Amino acid sequence: MANNRRTFIKQSATVAAAVSIFPTLMNAGCVGANEKVVVALIGCNNQGWVDLMSFMKLKNVECAALCDVDENVLNKRAAEFEKMTGKKPALYTDFRKVLEKKEIDAVIVGTPDHWHCIPMIYAMEAGKDVYCEKPVGYTIEECNLMVKATKRYNKVVQVGQWQRSDPHWLDAVKYIQAGNLGRVRSVRAWSYVGWKKSIPVVPDAAAPAGVDYNMWLGPRPERPFNSNRFHATWRWYWDYAGGVMTDWGVHLLDYALFGMNQYVPKSVSSNGGKYAFPNDAMETPDTLMAMYDFGGFGILWDHTIGIYGAQFKRRGHGVAFIGEYGTLVVDRSGWEVMAEQKSTSAKAGFEDVPVKKGTGTGLDLHTANFIDCIKTRNKPNCDIEIAAHIARFSQMGNIAYRLGRKIVWDSEKQEFLNDPEANALTKATYRAPWSLPKV
Repeated sequence: MANNRRTFIKQSATVAAAVSIFPTLMNAGCVGANEKVVVALIGCNNQGWVDLMSFMKLKNVECAALCDVDENVLNKRAAEFEKMTGKKPALYTDFRKVLEKKEIDAVIVGTPDHWHCIPMIYAMEAGKDVYCEKPVGYTIEECNLMVKATKRYNKVVQVGQWQRSDPHWLDAVKYIQAGNLGRVRSVRAWSYVGWKKSIPVVPDAAAPAGVDYNMWLGPRPERPFNSNRFHATWRWYWDYAGGVMTDWGVHLLDYALFGMNQYVPKSVSSNGGKYAFPNDAMETPDTLMAMYDFGGFGILWDHTIGIYGAQFKRRGHGVAFIGEYGTLVVDRSGWEVMAEQKSTSAKAGFEDVPVKKGTGTGLDLHTANFIDCIKTRNKPNCDIEIAAHIARFSQMGNIAYRLGRKIVWDSEKQEFLNDPEANALTKATYRAPWSLPKV
């Protein structure tokens, strides 16, 4: 465990150093108007489309192809794209056909979580760089394989944790790592998804016309089509994702680890359940608290569905570093520090730091960083090592919840200590004819 821990600490130090050169990095590798990076989008419905729209703001990027297993979505996005650009992209329903196109330099993987690993690795094998949505892997085994593949094929991989490119988040980390808060013993990360409503139980039905449902399932178990398991709401089913924990958790827990500059917990325990909507169709917990014990401090993850929450000045999401002298709170809007007033640890002269507002351009900076790195071959702001580790870390919280007990991770062996049940939940069990890529 010690060697792995040193690896992650070294990695963190490297990233921390990049904070100070961030403006330079963003301006590196500028290309001429005729030096286009040609991209293709795989998975066009939601976040993948948002990502593409960000890429299309860049003058040195063009999109040659769109791919989706739902022809209704595909045709809708193609029409929108043509109206916006005046160009008709090539359309595909099978991502493997996209990867055959030699003119494509990079692919955007905007598919559901269970469809990240195979397209990413196949794309790198085909010589493409990859921008992949988070969480990068659906299982711990997939995460490890994706790291291995990135090293083998020596490709640029950026994962969609765009807060890694957002200056105000990086500034908050610099403030914490400078020791300004004194000793930090408690870190809290939370996401209160107040807008989310209950998912009513609906019967299975035939897949809509134009949907290749077998391809949508891909490596996951064969099941009858159910609208609850399809567009948008697939995230709440264990077959395809990990609920709020792996959706918001990879964003926020990533910065909890980054700020503390420590990455390997001693143990993980979770509790929660379907407390808000016990009888609806959702499988993943609508309420969850996960505790990661690092020995000298702890990280608490907390999520709720149907509640926005009122803590830390009504921030519905964020990370709070609770130090001896004060508490730093950061979210997508900015960061601030609230000084301790009457505690035994309060420091004379330590004052509040008023809100340092964010720019709201994190995603655009992130996609620009990826394109720059394609040209320079520099390591991107959220590379595969960062993304894989936080995906594993978030999945640990879910595994502890599903088992109902504390689990202990052996980071050198990449498995849970003397725990076959927990280790079984790390595996990527694929439905034929799909199998884990050979790397």
